[in-house]
Amino acid sequence: MEPRSIIAGAEAAQPDVAAATTAAAEAFATYRALTPDARADFLDAVAGEIEADREEIVRAAVAESRLPEARITGEVARACGQLRMFAGVVRRGDHLGVRIDPALPERAPLPRPDIRQRQIPLGPVAVFGASNFPLAFSTAGGDTASALAAGCPVIVKGHPAHPLTGYLVAVAVGRAVEKAGLHPGTFSFLLELDSARGIELGQSLVRDPRIKAVGFTGSRGGGLALVAAAAQRPEPIPVYAEMSSINPVVILPGALAEGDVEALATAYVGSLTLGAGQFCTNPGLLFLPRGEAGERFLAAAGAAVGAAVGAPMLTPSIASAYQSGTAELREAPGVRVVAQGSEGGEQAPAPQLIEAPALDGVTEEVFGASGVVIRFDSIDELLPRLEQLEGQLTATVHATDADAADAARLLPVLELKVGRILFNGWPTGVEVGHAMVHGGPFPATSDSRTTSVGSLAIERFQRPVAYQDVPAAVLPEGLRDDNPWGLTRRIDGELRLP
Repeated sequence: MEPRSIIAGAEAAQPDVAAATTAAAEAFATYRALTPDARADFLDAVAGEIEADREEIVRAAVAESRLPEARITGEVARACGQLRMFAGVVRRGDHLGVRIDPALPERAPLPRPDIRQRQIPLGPVAVFGASNFPLAFSTAGGDTASALAAGCPVIVKGHPAHPLTGYLVAVAVGRAVEKAGLHPGTFSFLLELDSARGIELGQSLVRDPRIKAVGFTGSRGGGLALVAAAAQRPEPIPVYAEMSSINPVVILPGALAEGDVEALATAYVGSLTLGAGQFCTNPGLLFLPRGEAGERFLAAAGAAVGAAVGAPMLTPSIASAYQSGTAELREAPGVRVVAQGSEGGEQAPAPQLIEAPALDGVTEEVFGASGVVIRFDSIDELLPRLEQLEGQLTATVHATDADAADAARLLPVLELKVGRILFNGWPTGVEVGHAMVHGGPFPATSDSRTTSVGSLAIERFQRPVAYQDVPAAVLPEGLRDDNPWGLTRRIDGELRLP
């Protein structure tokens, strides 16, 4: 079965947003009423259908994105892994978020009623595919997987950077919908190849009253436009937008004194240039101690960047934005160009590494392989600079035991600035798991309380409902004492698994 979709190009009609949102609204009642096992089986089936079309999807994604086959193959595995992770969450009943305060009829001076809480799905969700991840953050990526797991029908606005890839994945999802006997409005796919009409399509989708939430990965400008459109509706809705981040890296003195400085610098440049720097977790800002070891690090990093050849970027517009962004960085006050690599041909601009005396003019995200280094003498000099930063997705600290006291001082500042703090690694690589946070304070995301990766992502598309003194025969299954997940309760109202 083909997905409920209309692909519009130069000679095609505009996608029918109203038809897709009407179908999603019609599908909502039956989809949200599925048993957890049935919903989990459907998510597993989506993964299976994508894997069945793996070769065709990989060929299309490599051709459209110019990313290497190994990267795309990994993305297919990641997308299917996310779907199966959420299937497990639903199958265990974790998605219900059950809390119970049992009745205390003898409590004085006021008895307590029996109150039970669970999470319910919001309704149809609009998901915007990302340019830089044709699979993991697009048609059947994390936003789609978590919304479907929550019980929400999904309408995907495909990204024009990889239209065939998105469509092929949508066809696979459509087959899973049909085989599961679900309403065809459970999943829809809309695509507009013309950029101006694509913006109009996205705005129309967000403004449609049947849409109850939005998932977005992309630029700050695009995300804020959707946030504004959603806020201006008669019924405002949440937009979970992952937007911009320069992901600061702090190298403390012990990491230079006790480690292989050249190897550390080479690893940094490897992270900076990975995938042409087109990762939302790309380490675009690095704080480096002054001194001889810092000079060796900077020289080694400069040599690695100078030897690097630009890789093809996803689209001509992204490559052009990188060129203009790096030019603006070079014009910032006091900036020194440490190194510049070589262009790799059409749409493959050169990597760049610059040194700046302060944050002035160098904190805007440049999407691509561009790094900024700022030197510091002490932790007391570093902390105020970190406090000046906007919200970020990640912060990385390289340290040894000798740096423990300084590292401990960093944490309270970084906690208020980022969603993920990592030590002695690199931020380009987001594990899909239950504890992962891929989010952060504005402008990294539009809602710092959420994540777009990991099982917590499901909560974006749910809301809590409390049931007070509802008879057992009427209670939803997950809230009953004999619920199928074996939840038991203690007199204090806490829950435990047997």
